[in-house]
Amino acid sequence: MRVGLYPGSFDPVTLGHVDIVRRAAKLVDRLVIAIGAHHSKGPFFTPDERVALAREALEPVAEELGLGLDVETYNGLTVAAANAVGATVVFRGLRDAGDFDYEMQMAGMNAALAPEIETVFLAASPGTRHIAASLVRQIAAMGGDVSPFVPESVSLALKRKLAP
Repeated sequence: MRVGLYPGSFDPVTLGHVDIVRRAAKLVDRLVIAIGAHHSKGPFFTPDERVALAREALEPVAEELGLGLDVETYNGLTVAAANAVGATVVFRGLRDAGDFDYEMQMAGMNAALAPEIETVFLAASPGTRHIAASLVRQIAAMGGDVSPFVPESVSLALKRKLAP
């Protein structure tokens, strides 16, 4: 069984994340969504909320594709999280050249730490290339409609979280 790890903050899950999961499903049998629970980042949603939202948004996609999916948090090195779940590949989504430069550095460091784990870059599909979780949070905070950028469950969770 080929196991992959898709790490990130998922704060919140976007349609870009859904796109990467769909495409990673063609390459692995089981995918672990690894939500970084780093306290220094100051996330909008708590780790538990992000896990619940990721499960709600991504489990139906995985089921449709016949992909085994787990969602968990981690606090530490991505390669340690990959080793802990038996992943041999780490998936990273790329939206633009800025992402590429940063992700290449991370892939190099990860390869030095754990050469048995491959990093696979998946370029964002044209329809999701512009979506960033930070922009989604900004739009939601300003009362804008985020439904074109996130699964419906995430849109509703943002509205609840921002309600006065």
